[in-house]
Amino acid sequence: MPRTIVERELTTPVALCLPDGSLNPAAVGWSRTPLHDTSGIDGRRVWGRNKRWEYWAVTTPTHLIALTVSSIDYAAVHAVLVHDRRTGATLDRSAIVPFGGGTTLPASLGDGPARARAKGISIDVEEVEDGTLLRAEVDGARLEILAELPEGHERLGVVVPWSTRRFQYTVKDVARPATGWLELDAAEARRERIELPAGESWAVLDHGRGRWPYRMVWNWGAASGTVNGRTIGLQLGGKWTDRTGSTENAVVVDGRLSKIEEELDWEYDERDWLAPWRIHGVSADLRFEPFWDRVSATELIVFGSHGHQCFGHYSGWVLADGERVEVSGLLGWAEDVRNRW
Repeated sequence: MPRTIVERELTTPVALCLPDGSLNPAAVGWSRTPLHDTSGIDGRRVWGRNKRWEYWAVTTPTHLIALTVSSIDYAAVHAVLVHDRRTGATLDRSAIVPFGGGTTLPASLGDGPARARAKGISIDVEEVEDGTLLRAEVDGARLEILAELPEGHERLGVVVPWSTRRFQYTVKDVARPATGWLELDAAEARRERIELPAGESWAVLDHGRGRWPYRMVWNWGAASGTVNGRTIGLQLGGKWTDRTGSTENAVVVDGRLSKIEEELDWEYDERDWLAPWRIHGVSADLRFEPFWDRVSATELIVFGSHGHQCFGHYSGWVLADGERVEVSGLLGWAEDVRNRW
């Protein structure tokens, strides 16, 4: 059955929170560019439920890269991932810092840098003239990557309201051209330097500010690439937005964003995460074929996270402003995450 919903497009700046820290009703909707002032998610009025993060993923013909700078009030959680598609080798470094020491996150997207300093991890995310500069250093790897922001490129911003006290603002920014380099330590004290091939490397942002329920399950899928000379980015979500009146589903074609105002159905086998997935509805019918499952599991006294982030390729079709757009071979991921936080 179709699960079409009507969402409001926002076109002017708006504050996410009211003065008492609750959700501003005028902030609920979606936008084509970041418009929300999220400075109210700062821990001063409400503490313990604030979630703030910058997550960047970069896909290349040879490597998968991800950076996380985040704060959940009572801890900061940072991570650097590098997966070598050629050999299957994975470098996965993370740090959990009680009460977020050494963490800098901007009040709103674009207001300043995001930085993480923890034992064994250094991450910097900074807006520059041509886009966003990503830099990281961990034991075994260093990188400097520019996520270019082409003129006119549109980015999905969405507010998801569970209640007046529990809500999330997310910016999902797909199909950002990526350039730069990655250095990996090799045998005999040598380093391998990999230059990201222009036109074949893509960056995706997940920016989040909000206050979440303690337990949550979500699906997220994203992919970027070129098909028949057109740049296409997929942004797909499920479970966490169900019955909120909001979705985070969209497609970006040559920089133009088309909102998918529908709760899509996700079908996958939890007994075999590398079996094909299907994400579909009236507005899209996509097949996702994974080649690698990044399994994550963290269990602390007050915090737990268990997830499968599967990387692979998308094929199928999606509607963009009423036009059926065929996709094939788009590199990205689809995930199932269950959090207690």
